[in-house]
Amino acid sequence: MGDASAEPSMEDILSSIKRIIAEEGESAQRSRRASIRPVPSIVPDPPADEPDEVLELSHPMPIAPEPSPAPAPVKAAPETIVSPETADATRGALDALSRLLVKPEPDSDGTLEGLVREMLRPMLREWLDANLPAIVETIVAREIAKITSTGR
Repeated sequence: MGDASAEPSMEDILSSIKRIIAEEGESAQRSRRASIRPVPSIVPDPPADEPDEVLELSHPMPIAPEPSPAPAPVKAAPETIVSPETADATRGALDALSRLLVKPEPDSDGTLEGLVREMLRPMLREWLDANLPAIVETIVAREIAKITSTGR
């Protein structure tokens, strides 16, 4: 591993970064001159009288207080592109479509199987009304014939 005495502490690095940000903010407010200044070193030399400190992951990081944010400017409400009448008309059509696609009936489960079942129910009722009496009569006649023929 490297020499721990040559590594700066986290506080030194953070204070250096804050100082650079503050200097950049001040220089941007003064003017937008094209002059180039040398950037100060981010890694300062460690003080000779402080003992070397190893940063452990178990040590909690100190949290610097954040500056209070500036209030956001109030924006005016944007103008809509379509008129309210057009929006209502399209909303009504889209609502009808979503009711059909999601849940056509209040007691439906909204699945494809449920939708098919609800669509087939009237057709099945019509077919049963037309054919069920004849089917039942045929089956009953067969059973009666079986019983009477075996009973002799």
